[in-house]
Amino acid sequence: MDKKVLFFLFSLLFCATLASAQEVQKSDLQKRAEAVDPKQNIASARSLYIHAFNDYYNKGQIRQGVECAVKATALYYKENFYKEAFDLLHRADDAINSSKQSASEKAASHYLVTKERLQMYMKLRKGESAKDQLKILESFASQTSDENVKNDLLYTKAIYYYTFGQNAQGNAVFKEMADKLTAQKEYDKVDEVYQTLIANGRKSNNANMVAQSYSNYIAWKDSASAMKHADEIAALKKQIADNEAAISEKDSSLTTRQVIIIGLCIVLAALAAALVVGGVVLMRFILLTRKQKKTIKLANESDALKAKFISNISAQLEPTLKKLDDSIPEVQALLDFSNRIQTLSELQNSANKELEMEDVQIQQFCEDLLGEVRDKIKKDVTLSVNVPKMNVCINKEYVSHILLHLLSNAAEYTPAGGNIWLDFKKRSPHKYQFLVSDTGCGIPEEKQDDVFKPFLEIRDLTTGDGLGLPICRQMAQNMNGDLSIDSQFTKGARFVMDLNV
Repeated sequence: MDKKVLFFLFSLLFCATLASAQEVQKSDLQKRAEAVDPKQNIASARSLYIHAFNDYYNKGQIRQGVECAVKATALYYKENFYKEAFDLLHRADDAINSSKQSASEKAASHYLVTKERLQMYMKLRKGESAKDQLKILESFASQTSDENVKNDLLYTKAIYYYTFGQNAQGNAVFKEMADKLTAQKEYDKVDEVYQTLIANGRKSNNANMVAQSYSNYIAWKDSASAMKHADEIAALKKQIADNEAAISEKDSSLTTRQVIIIGLCIVLAALAAALVVGGVVLMRFILLTRKQKKTIKLANESDALKAKFISNISAQLEPTLKKLDDSIPEVQALLDFSNRIQTLSELQNSANKELEMEDVQIQQFCEDLLGEVRDKIKKDVTLSVNVPKMNVCINKEYVSHILLHLLSNAAEYTPAGGNIWLDFKKRSPHKYQFLVSDTGCGIPEEKQDDVFKPFLEIRDLTTGDGLGLPICRQMAQNMNGDLSIDSQFTKGARFVMDLNV
């Protein structure tokens, strides 16, 4: 009997299923090994498979490594290098034992190694050794609880029995395989196997095998035909039952559809009425929105005129104020107030203008700012900078002005022995945050919103005009950001400037 043909046949039936269950991404080394034709350069293919085995093992991919080791083993004993082949399989077993695979995964990997060792013993015609390996193979197959492995075990056992002339046992295993395929309704595959068995019996002049195979084939054919007819009848009955159920369902659904149609008509009438009402409401909303837009436009124009008016007054007063003696504190305070008014007006009028940005090393930038206020702090006040080393694209002029004003205020209100911090945080790829914190007297919560509103109260200009923080907030808003007070910070005051770039 031609055992190579039989082995090829069984492989077609089961090996593809077993391989597909373990399909993984192949490494470059394995792809290179598979690309080499063993007939042309068997040593090169074998070497690449061994390198792939070592590479997979180092990466912890044991199953893929074992598959490469098995392929390299087959190329070893193909040239009768049995010692090297057995040594490589021993290394594969060691790799499996030392791996972190589960018990079931280890059993599946050992199954592949043991199966290849069995193939070598069968080729060497060592019956007892092959029998021992078959028992071990059965043990590993039971540990995996994998149906594909159990199917593979059946054809491996059949090959073993046929190899050592145990045709009865081989036929029994084959019948088990045929029954299993028949139960799965794989009739064509079973028919093909029987035909090949009969052909192989004729080629090997084994009349007993031909007769036995043909007898089994005829018996199976009759049984399969009966099962096919039974399946076809069952399918027809099911189709008839499904059609009857569908007809019954359609009949019973006609009344339901009529009710649904009447209900839909009522709903459509209600929707039509709702659309009429909605149209009236929408028209009123549109008219109201237009009125609101007009009001907002007039308010914005009024604010712009007010800002321009205040700026003009300030500009007209400035020449006269400059003629006064600026050594007088009140005169100097009035000049500063006039300049701040102009600055605030200019900022409000240029709110939509694009600002010039530049790349700044933010840590050095912040340290330089702290250096400018270091001589203003009280005794034993600690200045801290918590800023990473990174470059940030900002408007240097506005950011410097805001931070210097906040740091100067912190220096003024932080008592001796206190602390002042300047922090920078990157909240997202396009959002930055500066925080100026101090341990001073803080700002009462009810006044935190008022500090950003200009001209809110009459002041003694020599003690401050109250425009510093409004100017800072307007600058932050012109940079597509904002300036606020952290109301959750209760150990002093903390100002937070958010910038969106």
